[in-house]
Amino acid sequence: MALFNLSGGVQQKILFIHQNFPGQFKHLAPALQRQGYEVKALCLQSQQTSAAAAGIPLQTWTPQRGTTTTAHPWAHDYETKLIRGECVAEQAERLQKQGWQPDLIIGHPGWGEMLFLSQIWPQIPQLHFLEFFYRASGFDVGFDPEFSAQNNWTDQARVHSKSAAALLGLNEMAAGLSPTRFQASTYPAWCQDRISVIHDGIDTSLIKPNPAASLDLSGSKTLRLNGADSVLTFVNRNLEPYRGYHRFMRALPEIQRHCPNLVTLIVGGEGVSYGAAAPQNCSWKQIYFEEVAGQLNHERVFFLGNVSYGVYRSLLQISSCHVYFTYPFVLGWSCLEAMAAECLVVGSDTLPVREAIQHGHNGLLVDFFDQDALVSAVVGAIQHPEKHRSLRQNARRSVIERYDLINHCLPAQQQLVRGLLLG
Repeated sequence: MALFNLSGGVQQKILFIHQNFPGQFKHLAPALQRQGYEVKALCLQSQQTSAAAAGIPLQTWTPQRGTTTTAHPWAHDYETKLIRGECVAEQAERLQKQGWQPDLIIGHPGWGEMLFLSQIWPQIPQLHFLEFFYRASGFDVGFDPEFSAQNNWTDQARVHSKSAAALLGLNEMAAGLSPTRFQASTYPAWCQDRISVIHDGIDTSLIKPNPAASLDLSGSKTLRLNGADSVLTFVNRNLEPYRGYHRFMRALPEIQRHCPNLVTLIVGGEGVSYGAAAPQNCSWKQIYFEEVAGQLNHERVFFLGNVSYGVYRSLLQISSCHVYFTYPFVLGWSCLEAMAAECLVVGSDTLPVREAIQHGHNGLLVDFFDQDALVSAVVGAIQHPEKHRSLRQNARRSVIERYDLINHCLPAQQQLVRGLLLG
């Protein structure tokens, strides 16, 4: 007996591909399933537990070999993607032999998983999540002079060679989905007309102001913070230069000098999400903390590591000022979630942040490299909270208008999917 979707037609099939499924599809995949589409997913086996939580039927894959150690070092990235693409294509072929064929493939091509799906299903349209197109100059590479002293033609060639798999993917996709205009703009001009700019979506019903929010901290003594306290927040997946951790830490001693009652809460791990690893078996967190350690009041600085979403949300809700810095790179969710919580965000005046924050309207922007400007903006926010009330309110309003999950982003994503299924 044929199955039917909610529109009354024969049930259509959608295959999601993401090494960390659900990843950026954590809202879209279940929404399509609820609408009556038959949804399956392929993900890396090590991510099976988190992927299964999405409630989507799942098949996993695992690399069958490592890269060739004697190959040219610039080829390692491409070979890794070839290996992953081969594994996913083998899984797709198994589905095909079982008589299952998708009507649409949606996936993140960033790790190579989608390279060979056209060889299995040549007529099936693909929707690619386009996060960032690496270039040898003009964006993140060479942006920070502190880490660009050795940036010569060989460094640029290494980055340039990473585009090979991405270019193959762009040639295969029927359409692309990019979260921000800046991220979409990093891709070549010849594919721009196939890219839709739709953010992943911020759940503004979940992340919102809460005057009753509080947070308990444990250090030399237990400390309970709430919205009446002076609290400075800084959040990233990992504490590293790409997200301006070094700029923040160097400004912190002077911020503390002007605001002696300030409590600083820093969230993030000691690994590397972007860019190069720290030298000498250290972490970037350790390097830049030690650089200013002698100038800090340690009793009022808390490194919280990675925290639960509930703690993270409470942290934003009690924040007096939130610093969000980034190279010209992917805009992190935490910037928009902080705005949705009505934080006063002091952001770097870089293209991705400038797209979300208009200086003096819904936040404050400072030059990424201007330490005095960062100190001045944060101190002003801490010492004169009432002066910035309208900026906080405008921050939330702008997220609701442009990035709200339920009323804007998810419907737009679903409309894009329907258009591709209709051909």
